[in-house]
Formats: sequence, C-alpha cells, structure tokens
Amino acid sequence: MEINQSGIDLVKKFEGSRLNAYLDSVNVPTIGYGATFYENGNKVKIGDKISQQRADELLTYHLNLFAKGITPLITSKVNSNQFSALVSFAYNLGVGNLKNSTLLKKVNANPNDTSIRDEFIKWNRAGGNVLAGLTRRRNAEADLYFNV
Repeated sequence: MEINQSGIDLVKKFEGSRLNAYLDSVNVPTIGYGATFYENGNKVKIGDKISQQRADELLTYHLNLFAKGITPLITSKVNSNQFSALVSFAYNLGVGNLKNSTLLKKVNANPNDTSIRDEFIKWNRAGGNVLAGLTRRRNAEADLYFNV
C-alpha cells in the first residue's frame, strides 16, 4: 500500500516546509517536511538549505520509506485512510514506536475498534511535554483513520 493524498496533505500540514535546516522540538536537525536525513543516509546539518522541489522529493522518498517500513507490521486488512494515518504516525514518531505500540496491537486485532482513536491521542508528547501541535496532529490522524 501507499500513503494516499489525504495522508500526504496531513503530513504536509503538520510538518510544514522549511527550506533551511532547523532544530525540531527535541533538538534534531531537520529540513523540508520534517526530514532528518537524506536518501544517501547523511543526516541533516544546521546550515543545510534546499529548494521547495527538493523538499517535495525528500517527502516522497521518506513517505515511501515509512510506508514500506510499516507494511509488514500490519497484519489486519486496513483501508487506504487507515494505512495513511498510520504512515503519518510513523513518519512523526518512528516505525519502532508504532511497532511496539498498543495502537498497532489494536489495529491488528480489529482495525475498526473505536478505542484506536484513544491510542493515537496518547502520543502527544515530545521531550516529556504535551505539545498542542502533536495533540492536533494525533486528532487529525485519528480522524483520517476513521474516515471511511
């Protein structure tokens, strides 16, 4: 499966595009739509600059990478919106966090379990602090997940 346009739009909205490298909320050098590394594996460094076209290319690369990373973890039949919400989640928090989450356990047990919404919402912290932006993002991911 691939992330759909609604999922791409969600990631773009919450990541925003920044063409000059910056430190994210946990002080990791980041560029474009939240990229922390390039296709060759090199990490983003403060001082790096890219074009909007390059930001879009990096986003496509990373979303495909994350989609491939989570595909083997999902053992239930999910629809395009459900998959795309999970890609957005993993893009923001990492495949490892999704892999070990109660969110994934519930998705695999019953992808239509309404308590899955609560599992998205639990992941609204960075550096131990609740962030309003993460709360909004988790709500948007849950909304996409349950938008049939």
